[in-house]
Amino acid sequence: MDATAIFITALIAVGVVVAAGVFAVAWRRGPKAAPIVGEFDPEAAKRDASTHAPPEVVEPESELVADEPHEPITIEDRRLPVSAEDLGVTRRKFLNRAALGLFGIGFLGALGIQMLAFIWPKLKGGFGSKVVAGRLDDLRNSVVPGDGSVTPVFVPEAQAWLVPMEESLLPGSSFEGLPVVAGTEGGNTGLMALWQKCVHLGCRVPECESSQGFECPCHGSKYNYHGEYDSGPAPRNLDRFALEVDNAGNLVIDTGTVLETPRATVKTIAYPQGPSCL
Repeated sequence: MDATAIFITALIAVGVVVAAGVFAVAWRRGPKAAPIVGEFDPEAAKRDASTHAPPEVVEPESELVADEPHEPITIEDRRLPVSAEDLGVTRRKFLNRAALGLFGIGFLGALGIQMLAFIWPKLKGGFGSKVVAGRLDDLRNSVVPGDGSVTPVFVPEAQAWLVPMEESLLPGSSFEGLPVVAGTEGGNTGLMALWQKCVHLGCRVPECESSQGFECPCHGSKYNYHGEYDSGPAPRNLDRFALEVDNAGNLVIDTGTVLETPRATVKTIAYPQGPSCL
């Protein structure tokens, strides 16, 4: 798991813990919680008014009207009205809105990080770049043990199956002219790297040793050991990656270069060669 995935997982975990804590507090508050309303104390109001009473303003005698006495201004007249909406914001509503806000921020933040991780170019290493699978000779010996059998080798870093491919089978095939085979120099058996993702809906496709092919467990698409389509809802062959051999003799899988090929009209290898795994 890379640093980006770890950070996203930690962020989501923190958001879940905070949301759970807020929900627990709101639940303990109870469904019948009422607004917190204080009681007015006239004696306290009088004491406060006498302590903080504003200075008297003496009006000129000429403006006073004897037969129209002034009514005293009480504390109740100075209170500002509170709307029903402001008064109705209880602690439960506040906590619910806070939980919703935290969840929204966490979700949008995680989504934004995922989008940046998808869009941002990967400078080195990992899937989406060139992956060194290992020594070409060692990989070839593992894929073709020498007893006539074929044992595909899975490379997790490249999400790819390595399978053998003879150079003589390339002309007229779906792969002719594509850089999908490496290591055929000197008449040796070359290798191909098949992406393990089914081209139907993206499920991981395991190998089936008994049928000598790859069979998708999700919807039943089947391919031979060269990744050529045989049956099922898949629209084409398995996708494959471009290959090269570096100066040190290592097989390099370019997972940033995905090559698509149509359904093979002429297959380069027979399938099935035994019972299906599905």
